[in-house]
Amino acid sequence: MKFEKINLISFGFFEKSLLEKISADVERAFELPIWTREGHLDLSHYYDPNRRQYDGYALLKKVDADFGQAGEKTLGIFNVDLFIPILTFIFGQAYLNGRAGIASIYRLRNEKYGIFKDENILIQRFKKEVIHELGHTFGLIHCIDPECVMRSSTYVEDIDQKSQHLCKKCREKLESDRML
Repeated sequence: MKFEKINLISFGFFEKSLLEKISADVERAFELPIWTREGHLDLSHYYDPNRRQYDGYALLKKVDADFGQAGEKTLGIFNVDLFIPILTFIFGQAYLNGRAGIASIYRLRNEKYGIFKDENILIQRFKKEVIHELGHTFGLIHCIDPECVMRSSTYVEDIDQKSQHLCKKCREKLESDRML
C-alpha cells in the first residue's frame, strides 16, 4: 500500500521548534511529507493512580481509532509517563504494520536521571524514538545492528548509543515493502 503522509499529533504542549526539528528528520527517514497538528484527549481516562502513569496500550488504541486514517501513518506524541502492564515504563509503542503509534518525551530528559538539562540530547532521543515507532508501523521489527534506529531501547543509554538512521537491511526492507 502506498502511503501519502505521516501525521505527528501532539497531545500536550510541545514547542514549535522541537516539532519542526523532529519533523524534518522523520520526513528524511521515510521520504514522506509530515503534517503536525494538535490533538485533544482527556488524559485522565488513561491515568492509573496505582502506578502514577498512563496506560500506553489504551492510548495507542485511542490514537489509532480516533486519529488514524487509511493510507497514512499517525504518531501521537505525549509528555506523560507511559506504561504497559508487563513493563515498568515505555518510551513508545506502535502497531506492527499498522497505521498508528505513540511516543513520549517524558523519560527522555536528562533531568529525570539527575543529569544537567541538555536540549540537544533531548531532541536527538525524541527523534530516534519517533522514527523507531514509525518504523514499526511500516513493518520493521527490532534490529540487532547496534547503530540501527530500530534496535530495541530499554534505557535512555540505549537510545543514545544508536543512530537516528535505519541500517542497510532495515532500509532495504522498508523500500522493498513500499514496492508491493
